[in-house]
This record gives sequence, C-alpha cells and structure tokens, in this order.
Amino acid sequence: MAVVRAEQVEREPQEAQEARAARGTRAAQEMRERRKPSGPAGPGQPTGVAFRTAARMLGLMPREFELAEQLGEVHTIITPAGRRVEREELARLASAEGFPEVLRTRLRVVGTAGAAELLGISPGRLTRLARGGFFAPARFYVNRYRRVVWLYLATDLEEFAVREPDLLSGRTPPGLSASLAAGEDARAEKWRARRIGQLLSRTRDPWERAGVLAAVLGADELAVAVGDPHDRDHVRELRPALVPVRPAAAAARKVIDRVQTAEGSQEILRYRVALADAVREARRVRPAPRPDAAVASLPACRTRPPGRSADHRPRGLWRRLVGKR
Repeated sequence: MAVVRAEQVEREPQEAQEARAARGTRAAQEMRERRKPSGPAGPGQPTGVAFRTAARMLGLMPREFELAEQLGEVHTIITPAGRRVEREELARLASAEGFPEVLRTRLRVVGTAGAAELLGISPGRLTRLARGGFFAPARFYVNRYRRVVWLYLATDLEEFAVREPDLLSGRTPPGLSASLAAGEDARAEKWRARRIGQLLSRTRDPWERAGVLAAVLGADELAVAVGDPHDRDHVRELRPALVPVRPAAAAARKVIDRVQTAEGSQEILRYRVALADAVREARRVRPAPRPDAAVASLPACRTRPPGRSADHRPRGLWRRLVGKR
C-alpha cells in the first residue's frame, strides 16, 4: 500500500469553512421551523427524504452525510426507492442540543497532517501508529497521483490520546518497530473491518449478512468459502458496495478495488470462516434461490452450450484454491 504523503492532504480554505458553517446555521433554523412531523405519505409518494435533500436540510456536505449514515449518526430506512431518511429522524437531529455544530464535530475527519497536529506529534509518528493499527481510518480517497489518502475521525484520535498517552512520545515500541520494518500496514485492514462492521449492523437478514462478509473476498476466495454454486451466486448478488461512489478513471478504480479486498492469509482466513458460518446459518433459515423448475427440467442437450461437457467448470480450479490455504 502506498504511503500517504502529508503534503498531499489539502486543507479546506477558511472561506469554505465559514460558508459551510453559515449553510449549517441556516439549515438548522429551517429544520427547527419544520419540526412538526409530516403526515403519512400518500399513494405513490416516496417514503422519507432522499439523501441529498436530507444532507441539505441538515446543513451537511454530501460526503459528510455519507459518513454520518455509515457511522449510524443518521438512521435510514429501506424503501422501494432505496435508502431514505424519515422526516422524524431529521427533526430528532435538528432538536439535539448544539445542532448542527455538535453533529459536524462528530463527523470531522482529518488527514495525516491534521491528525498529527491534533495529537501534537509529527506526521511520521502519526503514520507509524496508523500503520500499526492503533486506530482505524474512517474513509479514504485516491488522489491524482493514484495514492491512497487516509482520513481519520478526530474523535477517534482524541480517544486514542486519552487511552494510550505513552505512545505519543518517547521511543517507538519494539513490537511496532519490528512490524513496520517488515513492511506491515494495517490501515486498509482496519478500514475494511470498520466498514464491514457498519454494514453488518444495518441488517439482521442472514443472507444479507453473508453478502456483507463476501464483499471483501475475491472470486477465488469466495469459491473456497461457499462451495455450492447457487449459494455463491446468491451471496454474490447481495454483496454491498464498500465505497458508495466509484471514480470514472479505471486506474483509480483499481486502487480502490485493492483497498476493498482482504489481503494476507490471516485476514482472508477470518473472512472465509465467517462467511462459511454465515451461509450455514442462512441455509437453516431459508435456502438460496434455485433455478426455475421448468428450466431445470429441460433436456441437458438443450441447456448445455455446444462443445462443452455437462460439468464445464475448470476441473483444476478447486484443487488450486485448496492449495492456497
């Protein structure tokens, strides 16, 4: 994983901060004026408020609202039109003490330079602690140099400083020095674990939970964890997007795909075992969808592509996957 360069993290101009604060104040006033709950949606009307509208009503930028939804700061509902926010939820947030400043403080993210300044340490020490896995990134982006820029919640860093004050000064612990010398970097793994935990907390459906666990596994590892092809297809269809918005540039998408995919034998094994357990639990609740019985009953000669045997999967694939354990 590329090392983040502190100088590449852009600071928000003071004018932009002031403008955003003004928008938030206006939005808070509008929300307080509309605090009376709305009645039930009429026939054909969508339930709740779309994300962009909700973000505007809360005085948040789209990326801030996206993070708020991921962290559970804003509760959402599932509707035929997708995930939305109920007006009662918006009224709850607007009526909280210190809105919108308190909410925005909980959503504040900082890059390497800002995090180091917040903790009163050097950017180099901050990066070493982050690579050692002492705190998890809240999000990331790929800059124009195709490098991953990690962002951290300011509240996480403040809690870390209270919890581990000795790590902010003095010599780097020997264990951490050894892992860094070996090239270890826990930032992507920590981000994946955080994101998977967020998505698991949003559903109790066993098949959807299996889909969440499958989101960090590549095709080969998924085949090892879920042997039944119908179960595997169903799990694959239910995999959520760990990064909601993907860039248009193919090079940036490749970098994001690497960050989203588990790496290292121990991490891969953990997700494989968890996924296999989740699929077994899901099967006990209900089976995965199977092909339509009428299609399944057609003669093999009509459903088999010409020139292929009845079992056209690569015979050496399973042996090769098992050998990777």
